[in-house]
Amino acid sequence: MIKPPKNTKVMDWASSTFWFDETGIVCSISKKSAPQTLTEVKEILATFRGMIGDKKICLLADATNSPESTKEVRDYVAVEFPKFIKAIAILSDSSLGIMLANLFFKLKTQPYPTKMFNNEIEAKEWLQQFL
Repeated sequence: MIKPPKNTKVMDWASSTFWFDETGIVCSISKKSAPQTLTEVKEILATFRGMIGDKKICLLADATNSPESTKEVRDYVAVEFPKFIKAIAILSDSSLGIMLANLFFKLKTQPYPTKMFNNEIEAKEWLQQFL
């Protein structure tokens, strides 16, 4: 659904690709991959937190290809995300991606705004209010 613009520094992991857009929104595309282990998630979040420092960010996440995650991973992310997330806009062309994202946010109510979208422009416009 979303694609990194040309001349943008892109970080690439086994499970996702991400970059910062021109407004500072972090854009992430999930890849079709096996579900991540807790160790992998901890390593990725530690690396990411090292890149952003102490600031909180707005995240635009394309969850179309997101694999299902374990309860252990969901519980860890639910604790860690509030430490650096201001708001999350989730994009998905997949009914499974939408279902998994909705399930995560219904099971674990988060202290930051989250909203599902199927349009990148609308998602970014919504995130602008939190920058």
